Order: sequence, then structure tokens, then C-alpha cells
Amino acid sequence: MTEAPTYTLGINTGFAVNRYSEPDEWVRIVGSELGLKAIQFTADMLNPDLPAKIVADNVKRITAACERHGTAITSTFTGAFTRVNHLAHPDREVQLHWIDWFKRFADISIDLGARAMGSHFGIFTHRDNGDPARREERRRQNIDNWHEIGRYAKERGLGYLTWEPMSIGREQGETLAECRRLQDDVNAGAPIRFGVCLDVDHGDVSSPNPSDTDPYAWLSSFAADSPQIHLKQSSKDKGGHWPFTKANNQNGRIQPRLVLDALKTGDAHGPIEMLLELSFREREPADSTVVEVLKESVAFWRSDIPN
Repeated sequence: MTEAPTYTLGINTGFAVNRYSEPDEWVRIVGSELGLKAIQFTADMLNPDLPAKIVADNVKRITAACERHGTAITSTFTGAFTRVNHLAHPDREVQLHWIDWFKRFADISIDLGARAMGSHFGIFTHRDNGDPARREERRRQNIDNWHEIGRYAKERGLGYLTWEPMSIGREQGETLAECRRLQDDVNAGAPIRFGVCLDVDHGDVSSPNPSDTDPYAWLSSFAADSPQIHLKQSSKDKGGHWPFTKANNQNGRIQPRLVLDALKTGDAHGPIEMLLELSFREREPADSTVVEVLKESVAFWRSDIPN
């Protein structure tokens, strides 16, 4: 018998990058102003390539701030600065660097108290993506690289890894069929469970299948695979990555009750983190109203996902 789903509302730290860099400040905003407990920490906030002493000092500051403000880092993820080829890079030496990078990110994740680490799966160059034989070879290498990281992550004590389906074939997992194929392939013989971190605003707009850009088709199809959901508002033409403000919600198609109903239809089970993944341009007035807009977005979801 599968475990009934439980939902936790949390936030990805993308909103804080270059804006709230001080640990006590961004943790205070999450815990005290937004009233959220669960945090998905992005590598943009503390890059594993930084010197070990800087990393260790920042980990101590972050964990102390979380304790003060009643929050917890439950998972980690790559971010905008790490949206690169990494494990799918055509240069083997670069792949090896990123394998080591992800192992250090796993160390940081454990030290922060996270139970999961995730990323986009890997990005192909145009050259690799345009050659079917080379693309398949690179895809196999990409999976093998994740398995090596998975073995290390399991040894360190992480519970599972996640990957995020994207919106074009070069970035992988762009359609329902391709996402299912990659999810099955990466879990075949895997040393650790690979879950899907589903984003309600992703999907290939060039696909002839309308379900490939239907967030509710994605939610129901991958409910059982997705311990994490990235939330943002979007429109039917896939314009979006918007916060859940009154103005955006009037024409937005992401509605909390419909999201939860789709997950239920798809046999969701166990703990699921519903993570606001909101970013804001460095333009006014957006840059000065981030916290206000985040509060409105939290309130929009809070009636359906209480503390």
C-alpha cells in the first residue's frame, strides 16, 4: 500500500541570488517574513568551486540562521549560473570536473541538512544534438556520470537525487515521452533513486502533442515520480515564470486546487515539496518589491497547503 501524499510549501533560493546574499538576511525573509519552513538551496548562493574554508564558514552561518528562524534546507539544486552543459559536455575533462563539482555539492548538501540534491540533467551542444549517433553516445555518458555521482551521494547519506525536465530537446526531458524515457533509463541500474523535479512552466512548445505543454498532463503523468514541484505562474502560450500576484493570477493557468487534483489523479504518494521558484529582474520596481510579491505568492498557495 502506497503512502498518502503530504504537501509542504517551500521556496527555492533563486529569488535571493545577488540580492540577499547574507545568510541571516535571506533565511530571515524565508522563515520570519514568509513563514515558510522548507528551503531548496541553489548552488548560486554557495558555489562548490569556492575555496573550502569559505564554503565551510558559509555552511556554518547558514545552518545557524536556519536554527534561529525555524527553517530547514530540505534539498539543494543547481541554478541560473550553473545552467551549462556540465555532465553532457563534449570534453571528457570538463565532464570529470563537473562530476567532482557535484560530489562537492553533495557534501555541502549533507552539511546543510538536505536529504536530496538536484539539477537539470545535462545540456547538449548543437553539434552533438544534431548528430543522432553522437547524441546517443553523449546521453549514455550523461547517465553514467549521474550514476557515479549517485554512488557518492548514497555513501554520503543523501536519500535521493532529482533532475528537472526542460523545454527543448537539447536540454532533455522536453516532452512527456522523452521525460518518461529518460526517467526510466537513469533509474535502470541506478545506485540511488532518481526523482523528477517537475516544473509547471516547462514543456516543448514546438511539439505537435498539446499535452506536452499542459502542466496538468505533466503533473498527473509524473505524480508518482516527483517529490518536488517547481511553482510559478504562466499563461497558455507558455509565457510566464511569474510570481502569483493578483494581476498574474487573473490570466494564469496555474491554480493550487487543480495542481493538487492532478497530482492525486496521478497517484502521488509520500512527502512532496511544493517549491516557489520565482526570479525577479534587476529592474525597478521589481527589484524593490521582491519580499512583498513573495508574500502575496505564499498567501495564494497557503489556503490549499497549510503549515
